[in-house]
Parts: sequence; C-alpha cells; structure tokens
Amino acid sequence: QVQLVESGGGLAQPGGSLRLSCAASGFTFRMSAMSWYRQAPGKERELVANITTNGGSTNYADSVQGRFTISRDNIKRTVYLQMKSLKPEDTAVYYCNTPSRARAGSWGQGTQVTVSP
Repeated sequence: QVQLVESGGGLAQPGGSLRLSCAASGFTFRMSAMSWYRQAPGKERELVANITTNGGSTNYADSVQGRFTISRDNIKRTVYLQMKSLKPEDTAVYYCNTPSRARAGSWGQGTQVTVSP
C-alpha cells in the first residue's frame, strides 16, 4: 500500500524558511518522479515543483521559482522541499505525490504551512 507522509510544516514569518519532508513507502520510490503540490484556503490545488527519478531535472511554478528547492534521497525514500523567502501567499497545505496518484485523485494528509508576522 502506497504511503506518503508529509512533515515539517508549521508557522514561519515572512522572509523565513521551512523544510518539508515526505517519506514514501509501498512502491518503488527510485523509479517514480515526485512532486509537491499545495492548496490554499478557497483555492484549487496547484503544482509547486517536481523532480525526476534521479533528481537530475526539476521544475517549479513561477510563483516559487528561485525561492523553493525540491530534492530527493532515493536511499532514504524521501523527497524534500526547501522553502526560503517565504511569503504570506505561500500559506497552504502542502502535499507530496506521484504523478499517477495525483491523476487518480489520491492524496495524503499533507502538512500545513502558515506564513504570518
């Protein structure tokens, strides 16, 4: 059974940093691209960043480009999202997922990030 457990969220001040982690199990992690998504209150879920199987290629939403960094450790079966220069508009529940599970509408619980003075 696929499990993706997000952690590392919390309260940060504008301009601050947080590092999210996502521990994966139940599938061949090293063979799956991974992505981070977020959903702010009253808004649709949006793709934040994705990373290829070996971490060789990454892509980011324009809104986070230059501030967020996605990475992965295939030995630890974990994907990370380093967030810097946080803004109040980054406030959202953050989810990690595989492309197939995202298309199927299957999501974990996510981790809440709140950016506020």
